[in-house]
Amino acid sequence: MELSIAIFGLAAAACWGAGDFSGGVATKRSGVLIVAILSQIVGIILLASAALLFTESIPPTTDFLWGAAAGLAGGIGLLALYHALSMEKMGIVAPVTAVLSAIVPMTFGIVTEGLPTISQLTGFLFAFIGVWLISREENSPKIELEKLKLPLLAGLGFGLFMILIDQVESNGVFWPLVGARMATIPTFILVASYKKQTKIPGIKFLPLIALAGVLDTGGNVFYALAAKTGRMDIAAILTSMYPAITVLLAWILLKERLKNRQWIGVFAVMVAVVLIT
Repeated sequence: MELSIAIFGLAAAACWGAGDFSGGVATKRSGVLIVAILSQIVGIILLASAALLFTESIPPTTDFLWGAAAGLAGGIGLLALYHALSMEKMGIVAPVTAVLSAIVPMTFGIVTEGLPTISQLTGFLFAFIGVWLISREENSPKIELEKLKLPLLAGLGFGLFMILIDQVESNGVFWPLVGARMATIPTFILVASYKKQTKIPGIKFLPLIALAGVLDTGGNVFYALAAKTGRMDIAAILTSMYPAITVLLAWILLKERLKNRQWIGVFAVMVAVVLIT
Protein backbone atom coordinates (compact mmCIF):
# COMPACT_ATOMS: atom_id res chain seq x y z
CA MET A 1 0.00 0.00 0.00
CA GLU A 2 2.83 2.42 0.86
CA LEU A 3 4.42 1.71 -2.53
CA SER A 4 1.11 2.29 -4.32
CA ILE A 5 0.51 5.67 -2.70
CA ALA A 6 4.08 6.67 -3.56
CA ILE A 7 3.65 5.69 -7.20
CA PHE A 8 0.29 7.41 -7.58
CA GLY A 9 1.35 10.49 -5.61
CA LEU A 10 4.56 11.00 -7.57
CA ALA A 11 2.72 10.36 -10.84
CA ALA A 12 0.28 13.13 -9.86
CA ALA A 13 3.21 15.44 -9.06
CA ALA A 14 4.79 14.67 -12.43
CA CYS A 15 1.55 15.40 -14.29
CA TRP A 16 0.76 18.59 -12.39
CA GLY A 17 4.34 19.84 -12.65
CA ALA A 18 4.43 19.26 -16.41
CA GLY A 19 0.90 20.68 -16.70
CA ASP A 20 1.92 23.89 -14.93
CA PHE A 21 4.88 24.18 -17.27
CA SER A 22 2.62 23.77 -20.33
CA GLY A 23 -0.22 25.89 -18.95
CA GLY A 24 2.14 28.64 -17.80
CA VAL A 25 3.71 28.91 -21.24
CA ALA A 26 0.28 28.88 -22.92
CA THR A 27 -1.10 31.51 -20.53
CA LYS A 28 1.70 33.94 -21.34
CA ARG A 29 0.56 33.80 -24.98
CA SER A 30 -3.22 33.56 -24.52
CA GLY A 31 -5.87 34.68 -22.04
CA VAL A 32 -5.99 32.97 -18.66
CA LEU A 33 -9.70 32.12 -18.84
CA ILE A 34 -9.71 30.72 -22.36
CA VAL A 35 -6.70 28.52 -21.56
CA ALA A 36 -8.50 27.22 -18.46
CA ILE A 37 -11.75 26.61 -20.37
CA LEU A 38 -10.12 24.72 -23.24
CA SER A 39 -7.93 22.64 -20.92
CA GLN A 40 -10.99 21.72 -18.82
CA ILE A 41 -12.95 20.70 -21.94
CA VAL A 42 -10.08 18.40 -22.92
CA GLY A 43 -10.20 17.00 -19.40
CA ILE A 44 -13.93 16.23 -19.34
CA ILE A 45 -13.70 14.45 -22.71
CA LEU A 46 -10.83 12.30 -21.44
CA LEU A 47 -12.50 11.53 -18.11
CA ALA A 48 -15.89 10.63 -19.59
CA SER A 49 -14.21 8.46 -22.23
CA ALA A 50 -12.14 6.68 -19.56
CA ALA A 51 -15.22 6.12 -17.38
CA LEU A 52 -17.06 4.50 -20.32
CA LEU A 53 -14.01 2.55 -21.47
CA PHE A 54 -13.42 1.03 -18.04
CA THR A 55 -17.19 0.63 -17.47
CA GLU A 56 -17.00 2.51 -14.19
CA SER A 57 -20.31 2.47 -12.35
CA ILE A 58 -22.12 5.78 -12.13
CA PRO A 59 -21.77 6.93 -8.49
CA PRO A 60 -24.58 8.34 -6.32
CA THR A 61 -25.56 11.99 -6.64
CA THR A 62 -23.69 12.91 -3.45
CA ASP A 63 -20.40 11.83 -5.04
CA PHE A 64 -21.12 14.03 -8.05
CA LEU A 65 -21.81 16.90 -5.66
CA TRP A 66 -18.53 16.31 -3.81
CA GLY A 67 -16.81 16.23 -7.19
CA ALA A 68 -18.50 19.48 -8.24
CA ALA A 69 -17.48 21.18 -4.98
CA ALA A 70 -13.91 19.94 -5.44
CA GLY A 71 -13.97 21.14 -9.04
CA LEU A 72 -15.04 24.65 -8.08
CA ALA A 73 -12.31 24.87 -5.43
CA GLY A 74 -9.68 23.48 -7.78
CA GLY A 75 -10.96 25.68 -10.61
CA ILE A 76 -10.50 28.81 -8.55
CA GLY A 77 -7.01 27.58 -7.68
CA LEU A 78 -6.24 26.93 -11.36
CA LEU A 79 -7.38 30.39 -12.45
CA ALA A 80 -5.38 32.01 -9.66
CA LEU A 81 -2.31 29.95 -10.56
CA TYR A 82 -2.47 30.68 -14.29
CA HIS A 83 -3.08 34.37 -13.62
CA ALA A 84 -0.17 34.47 -11.18
CA LEU A 85 2.13 32.68 -13.64
CA SER A 86 1.24 35.21 -16.32
CA MET A 87 2.16 38.11 -14.01
CA GLU A 88 4.82 36.95 -11.57
CA LYS A 89 7.95 34.83 -11.62
CA MET A 90 7.63 31.11 -10.98
CA GLY A 91 10.03 31.49 -8.06
CA ILE A 92 7.37 33.38 -6.14
CA VAL A 93 4.29 31.55 -7.38
CA ALA A 94 5.42 27.90 -7.23
CA PRO A 95 6.68 27.49 -3.63
CA VAL A 96 3.86 29.46 -2.01
CA THR A 97 1.19 27.58 -3.97
CA ALA A 98 2.78 24.17 -3.41
CA VAL A 99 3.40 24.60 0.33
CA LEU A 100 -0.10 25.89 1.10
CA SER A 101 -1.74 23.24 -1.11
CA ALA A 102 0.05 20.66 1.06
CA ILE A 103 -0.54 22.34 4.45
CA VAL A 104 -4.34 22.54 4.04
CA PRO A 105 -5.00 18.79 3.48
CA MET A 106 -2.14 17.83 5.81
CA THR A 107 -3.79 19.75 8.66
CA PHE A 108 -7.15 18.20 7.84
CA GLY A 109 -5.60 14.74 7.71
CA ILE A 110 -3.86 15.14 11.07
CA VAL A 111 -7.11 16.34 12.68
CA THR A 112 -9.21 13.51 11.23
CA GLU A 113 -6.71 10.63 11.11
CA GLY A 114 -4.12 11.51 13.75
CA LEU A 115 -0.39 12.09 13.38
CA PRO A 116 1.59 10.11 10.79
CA THR A 117 4.81 8.34 11.81
CA ILE A 118 7.90 10.29 12.88
CA SER A 119 9.72 9.35 9.67
CA GLN A 120 6.79 10.58 7.57
CA LEU A 121 6.64 13.88 9.50
CA THR A 122 10.38 14.27 8.89
CA GLY A 123 9.71 13.56 5.22
CA PHE A 124 7.09 16.32 5.18
CA LEU A 125 9.74 18.74 6.46
CA PHE A 126 12.24 17.67 3.79
CA ALA A 127 9.52 18.04 1.14
CA PHE A 128 8.75 21.63 2.18
CA ILE A 129 12.44 22.54 2.29
CA GLY A 130 13.09 20.88 -1.06
CA VAL A 131 10.23 22.61 -2.86
CA TRP A 132 11.24 25.97 -1.44
CA LEU A 133 14.91 25.59 -2.40
CA ILE A 134 14.04 24.45 -5.91
CA SER A 135 11.54 27.21 -6.61
CA ARG A 136 12.68 30.27 -4.63
CA GLU A 137 14.16 33.21 -6.47
CA GLU A 138 17.85 33.70 -5.70
CA ASN A 139 17.66 37.45 -5.12
CA SER A 140 14.26 37.64 -3.46
CA PRO A 141 14.81 37.59 0.31
CA LYS A 142 11.81 39.87 0.69
CA ILE A 143 8.50 39.10 -0.98
CA GLU A 144 5.84 41.79 -1.32
CA LEU A 145 2.57 40.74 0.28
CA GLU A 146 0.68 41.90 -2.80
CA LYS A 147 2.46 39.25 -4.84
CA LEU A 148 1.35 36.52 -2.44
CA LYS A 149 -2.41 36.97 -2.88
CA LEU A 150 -2.86 34.89 -6.02
CA PRO A 151 -0.41 32.10 -5.04
CA LEU A 152 -2.11 31.84 -1.62
CA LEU A 153 -5.53 31.66 -3.29
CA ALA A 154 -4.23 29.01 -5.70
CA GLY A 155 -2.77 26.94 -2.86
CA LEU A 156 -5.99 27.21 -0.84
CA GLY A 157 -8.06 26.16 -3.85
CA PHE A 158 -5.86 23.15 -4.59
CA GLY A 159 -5.78 22.15 -0.92
CA LEU A 160 -9.57 22.25 -0.68
CA PHE A 161 -9.80 20.24 -3.90
CA MET A 162 -7.69 17.51 -2.31
CA ILE A 163 -9.92 17.42 0.78
CA LEU A 164 -13.24 17.52 -1.07
CA ILE A 165 -12.44 14.92 -3.74
CA ASP A 166 -11.38 12.56 -0.95
CA GLN A 167 -14.94 12.70 0.44
CA VAL A 168 -16.23 10.66 -2.50
CA GLU A 169 -17.46 7.40 -0.99
CA SER A 170 -17.70 5.20 -4.07
CA ASN A 171 -14.72 3.41 -5.57
CA GLY A 172 -15.09 5.37 -8.80
CA VAL A 173 -12.46 7.87 -9.88
CA PHE A 174 -13.46 9.15 -13.31
CA TRP A 175 -17.14 10.06 -12.83
CA PRO A 176 -16.58 12.24 -9.72
CA LEU A 177 -13.90 14.11 -11.68
CA VAL A 178 -16.36 14.48 -14.55
CA GLY A 179 -18.64 16.11 -11.98
CA ALA A 180 -15.79 18.47 -11.11
CA ARG A 181 -15.42 19.54 -14.74
CA MET A 182 -19.19 19.91 -15.12
CA ALA A 183 -19.04 22.53 -12.38
CA THR A 184 -15.94 24.39 -13.54
CA ILE A 185 -16.53 24.66 -17.29
CA PRO A 186 -19.87 26.59 -17.14
CA THR A 187 -18.46 28.76 -14.34
CA PHE A 188 -15.37 29.62 -16.37
CA ILE A 189 -17.47 30.34 -19.48
CA LEU A 190 -19.75 32.70 -17.53
CA VAL A 191 -16.77 34.57 -16.08
CA ALA A 192 -15.06 34.74 -19.49
CA SER A 193 -18.26 36.06 -21.09
CA TYR A 194 -18.65 38.67 -18.37
CA LYS A 195 -15.06 39.80 -18.80
CA LYS A 196 -15.29 39.50 -22.60
CA GLN A 197 -12.28 37.19 -22.74
CA THR A 198 -13.64 34.53 -25.07
CA LYS A 199 -11.23 34.98 -27.97
CA ILE A 200 -9.93 31.60 -29.12
CA PRO A 201 -6.10 31.57 -29.30
CA GLY A 202 -4.22 30.87 -32.52
CA ILE A 203 -4.16 27.27 -33.70
CA LYS A 204 -0.45 26.97 -32.98
CA PHE A 205 -1.14 27.34 -29.24
CA LEU A 206 -3.96 24.77 -29.11
CA PRO A 207 -1.69 21.70 -28.83
CA LEU A 208 0.05 23.25 -25.81
CA ILE A 209 -3.29 24.05 -24.17
CA ALA A 210 -4.54 20.53 -24.92
CA LEU A 211 -1.38 19.09 -23.38
CA ALA A 212 -1.98 21.19 -20.25
CA GLY A 213 -5.51 19.77 -20.09
CA VAL A 214 -4.30 16.18 -20.47
CA LEU A 215 -1.65 16.60 -17.78
CA ASP A 216 -3.96 18.39 -15.33
CA THR A 217 -6.49 15.60 -15.78
CA GLY A 218 -3.82 12.97 -15.24
CA GLY A 219 -2.73 14.72 -12.05
CA ASN A 220 -6.31 14.72 -10.75
CA VAL A 221 -6.77 11.02 -11.49
CA PHE A 222 -3.48 9.97 -9.91
CA TYR A 223 -4.11 12.11 -6.83
CA ALA A 224 -7.58 10.57 -6.40
CA LEU A 225 -6.01 7.11 -6.65
CA ALA A 226 -3.28 8.05 -4.15
CA ALA A 227 -5.83 9.40 -1.65
CA LYS A 228 -7.92 6.23 -1.97
CA THR A 229 -4.84 4.03 -1.49
CA GLY A 230 -3.59 5.60 1.75
CA ARG A 231 -3.67 8.65 3.97
CA MET A 232 -4.81 11.85 2.28
CA ASP A 233 -2.13 13.99 3.93
CA ILE A 234 0.65 11.71 2.64
CA ALA A 235 -0.85 11.81 -0.86
CA ALA A 236 -1.04 15.61 -0.64
CA ILE A 237 2.59 16.00 0.43
CA LEU A 238 3.82 13.72 -2.36
CA THR A 239 1.83 15.58 -5.01
CA SER A 240 2.93 18.97 -3.64
CA MET A 241 6.41 18.25 -4.99
CA TYR A 242 5.22 19.17 -8.49
CA PRO A 243 7.32 22.39 -8.71
CA ALA A 244 10.40 20.16 -8.85
CA ILE A 245 9.08 18.75 -12.13
CA THR A 246 8.35 22.21 -13.49
CA VAL A 247 11.87 23.43 -12.72
CA LEU A 248 13.50 20.26 -14.10
CA LEU A 249 11.49 20.62 -17.34
CA ALA A 250 12.69 24.21 -17.65
CA TRP A 251 16.24 22.91 -17.17
CA ILE A 252 15.83 20.19 -19.80
CA LEU A 253 13.65 21.92 -22.40
CA LEU A 254 14.47 25.59 -21.96
CA LYS A 255 18.12 25.00 -21.01
CA GLU A 256 17.73 26.96 -17.78
CA ARG A 257 20.65 26.25 -15.46
CA LEU A 258 19.93 24.82 -12.03
CA LYS A 259 21.71 26.58 -9.18
CA ASN A 260 23.44 24.68 -6.38
CA ARG A 261 20.58 25.33 -3.97
CA GLN A 262 18.15 23.86 -6.50
CA TRP A 263 20.18 20.66 -6.73
CA ILE A 264 20.14 20.54 -2.92
CA GLY A 265 16.37 20.95 -3.13
CA VAL A 266 16.10 18.06 -5.60
CA PHE A 267 18.11 15.89 -3.18
CA ALA A 268 15.86 16.99 -0.28
CA VAL A 269 12.77 15.98 -2.28
CA MET A 270 14.30 12.56 -2.99
CA VAL A 271 15.02 12.10 0.74
CA ALA A 272 11.43 13.16 1.48
CA VAL A 273 10.04 10.47 -0.82
CA VAL A 274 12.09 7.79 0.92
CA LEU A 275 11.05 8.95 4.40
CA ILE A 276 7.37 9.33 3.55
CA THR A 277 7.06 5.93 1.89
